[in-house]
Amino acid sequence: MRIHRALLTFALLLCSLPVAAWAAGSDLSQLVGQAEHVILLRHARAPGTGDPPNFRLGDCSTQRNLSKAGRDQASRIGARLRAAGLASTTVYSSQWCRCQETARNLGVGPVVELPALNSFFSFPGWESDQTRALRAWIASADLSRPVVLVTHQVNITALTGVVPAEGEILILRRDPGKLSVVERFPDH
Repeated sequence: MRIHRALLTFALLLCSLPVAAWAAGSDLSQLVGQAEHVILLRHARAPGTGDPPNFRLGDCSTQRNLSKAGRDQASRIGARLRAAGLASTTVYSSQWCRCQETARNLGVGPVVELPALNSFFSFPGWESDQTRALRAWIASADLSRPVVLVTHQVNITALTGVVPAEGEILILRRDPGKLSVVERFPDH
């Protein structure tokens, strides 16, 4: 009976460790400058789902765009990143206007379009190719300094299995042959 109780206690302790570590959370400033890490961000608030039928890249009037709350959210996230020690870096973004505007409003550096971050929401057949292209880009990227990627929920979910909220930051660690979600930072 004593051995059974001891084993049960040990099993409960083991089960609680990952939960306790996740619940304790990390400070964003501890992770922002880490080598081999990527800052992955879902675009800020953009009311609606998907894009209108007449959607065209390069023409924001045909797309679902950030609301004022979304623009404010992106600026607030940028301030949070700067407070965590991100002084200046290149921000890679989907070509969709809501991602581009989020990236610019972060105010942490120049924005570079990265087609591998483009949404495949309206084109589900593109998921495999898009995700493979993004994985390849991350695998070959110089991660000796902070890298920020701004993209869409479907892309983040395909890459990580996580369904992020608008404006949520995920910190990923690149290990040989795989990516791991280190921490999530929702925008509150």
